[in-house]
Amino acid sequence: MNFKPLGERILVKSVAESNTTASGIIIPDNAKEKPNRAEVMAIGSEVKEVNVGNTVVFGKYAGTELALEGQDYIVLELSDVLGVIS
Repeated sequence: MNFKPLGERILVKSVAESNTTASGIIIPDNAKEKPNRAEVMAIGSEVKEVNVGNTVVFGKYAGTELALEGQDYIVLELSDVLGVIS
């Protein structure tokens, strides 16, 4: 991939969520919420708090969706990131 976010932006790829509940009920696609966890794929030059490979949590309606080389990504402002999962 040949994409470098500028400034305080990061490029993330959504983490797949489970299709079933803890009790085994299958959740249909139309009932799922938009994922709010993602793996960081690339970071801008001004980003210090997040590293490539981290998993981040972001706001429900944050970011701009982008398709690169057949894959779906989201470009987030650093201010849209709520935290890093360790």
